[in-house]
Amino acid sequence: MSSSLTGYNRKLGILALALAWNLGSVAAHSHADMLDEENAAKPVDSILWIHIFLQALIWGILFPAGMVFGITRSRWHVPLQSTGIALTLGGYILGHSHKGRAFLASAHGPMANFLLIPIITQLIIGVYLKLHIHEQTFRPWAVRLHGAVGKTYPVLGWTQMLFGAITFRGYCRGGHLGQCLAHYIMGSGFIAYGTIIAILLLVGEAWIRRSGRSPEWWDSWVIMLWGIVNTFTEHRGSNWSVKDMQHTILGVLWWAGGALGIFLARNNQRTVLPAIIIILTGWAMSEHAQALMISTRVHALFGYTLGLAGVTRIIEICFFVPTFANPDVGGSVVVSDDSNSDHTLADVPSSPRDLYAPTADGAIRQAKEEKIIAGRVFRHLPPFLLVAAGILFMSATDEELEFVHENEMDHVTYILIMFSISFVLYLLIVSLINLFATSGRNASSSPSSRTSTSGYDDTTSGGIELRTPLSGAANKWYARVPSRPRDSAREQHHILGDDDDGED
Repeated sequence: MSSSLTGYNRKLGILALALAWNLGSVAAHSHADMLDEENAAKPVDSILWIHIFLQALIWGILFPAGMVFGITRSRWHVPLQSTGIALTLGGYILGHSHKGRAFLASAHGPMANFLLIPIITQLIIGVYLKLHIHEQTFRPWAVRLHGAVGKTYPVLGWTQMLFGAITFRGYCRGGHLGQCLAHYIMGSGFIAYGTIIAILLLVGEAWIRRSGRSPEWWDSWVIMLWGIVNTFTEHRGSNWSVKDMQHTILGVLWWAGGALGIFLARNNQRTVLPAIIIILTGWAMSEHAQALMISTRVHALFGYTLGLAGVTRIIEICFFVPTFANPDVGGSVVVSDDSNSDHTLADVPSSPRDLYAPTADGAIRQAKEEKIIAGRVFRHLPPFLLVAAGILFMSATDEELEFVHENEMDHVTYILIMFSISFVLYLLIVSLINLFATSGRNASSSPSSRTSTSGYDDTTSGGIELRTPLSGAANKWYARVPSRPRDSAREQHHILGDDDDGED
């Protein structure tokens, strides 16, 4: 056994050294620092296009999916991550082998060198974990480190793809750097915010309850800390421009409103303060004066979209109150526990019958089911609008809009392109969330003798059919619209008091 492990360790060392040498030699190759007009005007060749689309596929889809498989302990985690690492190596080689257009030195190259660290770290730890040694000493720490490094991949990939797009267009040089940082960092922040809200609303119920804090408590802390940073970084020099004053006071608004939100959200309470701050920020951004008309209109729609995200968040908090009764197919009611509900911070009824008090009338029950369904549909709006606002803000830099203006594209076409990108990005986000809810240890178990085909235990309590999820049932973050009973119209008339059955 010891000789076998020695052989494994020797192979591991050789593999790691070989990968490090290959990636290092590829990354060491750099484009010429002096870029003449002839090289800059060359067309983009097919090798570079393959590099771009291959790396976007790896860092935008494969690695995030592999990260989700790792979280759920799916057997597909190792094959997918191994494929991603191998394709990444090929992408590095292609990125330095093209013969077309050359580019000035940028952050894209150093970031590629930095990415070698998590890639090699993941490879070494992954192979080590496959050896199943040091079970009681080093292995538990290696598992934690492996998970922590893997969870950085979406952020690292997003950053590197941004650097690649900036390098491709030659943006963010000279006096444009500050504006680029403001737009890309803030826009990425809105996208991250929308992603986190989507996770919390769709599959984060158990985590929220374990934390003992409402979602708005966490929101308020992030807003307050970000506001403190913005208060002292948005103004440079001795003269105050209009934009300097607007951005600085927005920082003050954020830390002041964030502090109030933290106080109001104490003791696990809900508050609309973060949404109000988002609305005010959107209104302020929509009023920004710009040099070009197209820039003014793009900034205005960004502000409206951000404000609408705040409005929908308020509606979601105030009017779609969770009841922990999740409708399922056929009008039956699913009484869920904490791990299966898809919202937060509602008191669980003391008994299933209390859920339908004061009456078990079919029409009232149907209305409650439909409201729950509407809540599940509606709560996609705030995260999607935040993602769309982030994309619009990232696309509103002076250099980008000058390029669009010079090519005679109107603001309508440009904005529709950005919303199309937002749809694709949100599709990726909810697909990964769904993958988490349906893969690995979260996948449905084989039906037992007492489990229905939908994975629920059918019982009856007080004349009301209850469908309680069994322990092996998959967490559901959506539900179909329930079918209305045949006599629902008569029941609704009865509720309204105008049911005439011919008797006095």
